[in-house]
Amino acid sequence: MSEFLAAALGFPAALFGFALLVVIGYWLLALFGAVDTDGHAPDIHGAPDGGLSGLTAGAGLGRVPVAAVLSLLIALAWFLSLVGTVALHRAEVVGLTRALLAGGVLAGALVGAWACTWVLVRPLRRFFRDERPPSRMDFIGRVCVIRTGRVGDDFGQAEVVSDDGSTAILQVRTDESGLTAGSTALIFDYDTDGEFFRVAPFDAALDPGLPTL
Repeated sequence: MSEFLAAALGFPAALFGFALLVVIGYWLLALFGAVDTDGHAPDIHGAPDGGLSGLTAGAGLGRVPVAAVLSLLIALAWFLSLVGTVALHRAEVVGLTRALLAGGVLAGALVGAWACTWVLVRPLRRFFRDERPPSRMDFIGRVCVIRTGRVGDDFGQAEVVSDDGSTAILQVRTDESGLTAGSTALIFDYDTDGEFFRVAPFDAALDPGLPTL
C-alpha cells in the first residue's frame, strides 16, 4: 500500500491523479443530472470547431462525446504513469537519470493513453449519430412562399418549411419581376454579406419532388 501511495503521489503519476479526481467528480455530478453529458465532437461534415471538441477531433478521437474521450484519456494516462512510476521506484535510480526516465514515463503515458483511447472509441462511434448543426445553406434548393407584397433587389420576405416541419421567415431578394404575396419561388443562393437569400420565380407544381408549403 505504501508503495502504491508513493507512486501515486510521485512524478509523473501525480499530474494525472489530480485530473482523475476531476473526472470522477464530473461523473458523480452527471449521475445526479447536474451536468450535461450529451456534448458531441465537431461536425464531421466540415472543419472541427475550436476548444476541446476541436482538439479531440484533430487527434482522431472525434464523433464521440468529449467528456467520454477525455475521461478515457485521463484514466489511461494515470494508470500507465502509475505503472511507470512504480517501476522507477523499484529501479532505485536517482539524480539526472531518474529525471530523464520520469520524463520518458510521462511521454509514454500520454502516447499510450492516446493509442488505447483511439482503439476504444472506434467501436463506440456507432452508438452516436453523425449530427450536423443547422445551417442557412440548408434552405438552398427549397421552394418558398412570398409573404410580402413584392420582392425586389432591396426588399422581400418569404416563408419556407424546414426538415422538422417548422417554418421560417427569410429575407429574400431577386432581380426578376413577378414575385408577389402568395407566389412561390426557388431559393438558389445565399448572400453572406447582405444576409439574405436570392430567389427566382418557380411553379412548385412543375416539380412535385421539391418540398412545398
